Amino acid sequence: MNRSSLQDDLAVLVSRLRPCFARSAPYGNAWDYIEGLLKPLERKNGWQLAEACGDSTPDKVQFLLDRAVWDVDLARDELIGYVKERLADPGGVLVVDETGFLKKGIHSAGVQRQYSGTAGRIENCQVGVFLAYTTTQGSVLVDRALYLPQEWLNNQARCQSAGIPEKTAFQTKPQLALGMIEQALKQGLPVSWVTGDAVYGNNSKLRHWLENAQLPYVLGVSSQEMVTIGFEFWRSATLLKNLQAEAWQRLSAGSGSKGERWYDWACVPINHMLGPDWQRDLLMRRSIEKPHEVAFYRVFCKADTALAELVHVAGQRWSVEQCFQLAKGETGLDQYEVRKWKGWYRHITLSMLALAFLVVQRACKKRASNRGAYSPQCAGNSQAVGSPAL
Repeated sequence: MNRSSLQDDLAVLVSRLRPCFARSAPYGNAWDYIEGLLKPLERKNGWQLAEACGDSTPDKVQFLLDRAVWDVDLARDELIGYVKERLADPGGVLVVDETGFLKKGIHSAGVQRQYSGTAGRIENCQVGVFLAYTTTQGSVLVDRALYLPQEWLNNQARCQSAGIPEKTAFQTKPQLALGMIEQALKQGLPVSWVTGDAVYGNNSKLRHWLENAQLPYVLGVSSQEMVTIGFEFWRSATLLKNLQAEAWQRLSAGSGSKGERWYDWACVPINHMLGPDWQRDLLMRRSIEKPHEVAFYRVFCKADTALAELVHVAGQRWSVEQCFQLAKGETGLDQYEVRKWKGWYRHITLSMLALAFLVVQRACKKRASNRGAYSPQCAGNSQAVGSPAL
């Protein structure tokens, strides 16, 4: 694929954003911003992005992220539409997870000392909840929400200083995830499964919503999760101790950086009142090298779903980690220098658009190598247009 084809494909993506902007100048700035995020810069902050665009100051970058009039949620919807056209398939999996953004000071929206999975400990950071979409074509981030601790919302002056909308209410991470799942479904993204870790699986309201929507899930839960089998209540960790050796099967959860991820798996049906077409299960994953390390999952799925499929879905949870790694390493997801609510959403959304472009290009290259030539289909159905003059 030559540089001209890449530019045409990028034009197809960015042209989708034109309705998001009231004026052409900020739209052109957004075009330049995405191009800058895709360049091999040492850092993708305001100054370096401005220099990459040929500007002597970061004024245009700061204007785009702060004062310019544009609809960042419409841009998010266009991102989902782009992914739907270029990467979607009926077996798509939605993955919910959060990542931390380490920060200094106390003024960035939502920042406080809180647990960061990125650092693996409590740090002064912002936490973003993200929705990833993964298919056989690739994995991308399709939605985002900044987590606001209750302490922030108890201080209206602090919220006002950070530009947090006045009517913003506290939402837990599972509530934020549910809103993003609803949006993805509203946009028509084809989804067969939802997965995530125990932060989300321990939330019964999220699980019940997915069941009412008849959307299958494999969600992590804690070892203290209570399940009902027959007329007995079982704690997950206790049920584990009562399993016979023949209950376990060795299966791969998919390939990782070190090859296939092999574990021992067991699945136990649990009570439900969902009718004959559905089932609930408790899925267990045991480490081969360290058998005492066991992970638990709540499962809701079609009746008679094979264990291998449940294992495959559980393995897709790692795809969001790959998205975070790629977005932070290649499209500057964590390299922003904004403090306000609006700036966070704008930078993160533009970074996610750049990430989607990279993943689509990788998928195109893979399809082309399988066919022996680059396919014009990779450019999509939209008419490519040139970068607007500023």
